[in-house]
Amino acid sequence: MVKGRELALYTTRLWTLVLVIPMLVGSFAEGRETKPGPTAQDTSFPEPLETYLRRDIRMTATQLSALRSGQAFTKLIPTDTKNEVAIFGAIWIEAPPSQYIALLKDIEHFERGTGFLDTKRISTPPRLSDFDALELDNKDLSALRICKVGKCDVKLSQNGLQRIRSGVDWSRPTANADALRVIRSLFFEYVQAYQAGGNERLAVYRDSDRPTLIAEEFTGMIHAMSPLMAYLPDLQRHLLEYPKFSTPGSSDFFYWQIVNFGLKPTVRINHVIIENSPAGIAVASKQLYASHYFQTAIELRVLVTDPSRRTGFYFVNVNRSRVDGLTGFLGSLIRGRVRSKSQQGLERALRTTKLLVEMKARS
Repeated sequence: MVKGRELALYTTRLWTLVLVIPMLVGSFAEGRETKPGPTAQDTSFPEPLETYLRRDIRMTATQLSALRSGQAFTKLIPTDTKNEVAIFGAIWIEAPPSQYIALLKDIEHFERGTGFLDTKRISTPPRLSDFDALELDNKDLSALRICKVGKCDVKLSQNGLQRIRSGVDWSRPTANADALRVIRSLFFEYVQAYQAGGNERLAVYRDSDRPTLIAEEFTGMIHAMSPLMAYLPDLQRHLLEYPKFSTPGSSDFFYWQIVNFGLKPTVRINHVIIENSPAGIAVASKQLYASHYFQTAIELRVLVTDPSRRTGFYFVNVNRSRVDGLTGFLGSLIRGRVRSKSQQGLERALRTTKLLVEMKARS
């Protein structure tokens, strides 16, 4: 279990990560002034965004005016689950929505820089060779030597733990390479299984004494996003019923990455869905696996154009994640700080996204 101080630090940094913002450009966003926007009295937005911001997010007229002028807005969202962090955020970006989508699809370049050790888009259909570059650090390899069901420092299913135990002879000099070969096969098969069977094939983590069913955790988070999902019913079905249901005209892709923001390097596998909806272009990034810290996570972004304005869009975000270490006595001590720091990280990430997309549009 990660210590409370480390968890707060990690969560702050990782929330910037999960918004697919290269930290390499983050320093440029801090000092950049926002272009003048509409007058302070103008707080109108296109529907249904107007209703959502006023009724569900409960933004004030002053906050709405600031958002229209180009400032970032963030707000913590109440959760029913103590181990969940949920944040709303939005900012106006002066560029075509297609510019952001183009950057996102080039994920290997978009998610790189400080903290991103490696990012690899997975082929369609997946190939085992897609995982050739995936590495585990020595601490994780050492942990796998002594892992057992119910006690492991790496998040794996019971099948994964048994495959490591039966497939690796730790007395051999090739043990680390053999373990990596098993891990790469496990991740490849995991993506294959999810693409064939959807949420029912998501992992049941057995790294602790209490199993964590990722499908149940994910479904709970999706239902908790009902105010926004009400405007995106097809996307909700896509997330919950994939691969049996997909939105006509939508596209998706998968990728894995290794990230390190000062603590343990963490492997993540994500499913990204992009769809056109009446509410705007919607992008969902669904975390299928994380080797440390996170049980599951969903990032929902809606790109909403405004006919009354210049070329551009509102970049609207709702992000939810379920995190180890936020329950119990220790969790109660750090929960508020983790959420506060996560909110600050999202605000920085929104400004960085605005800078990056607008710079790309001008180039």
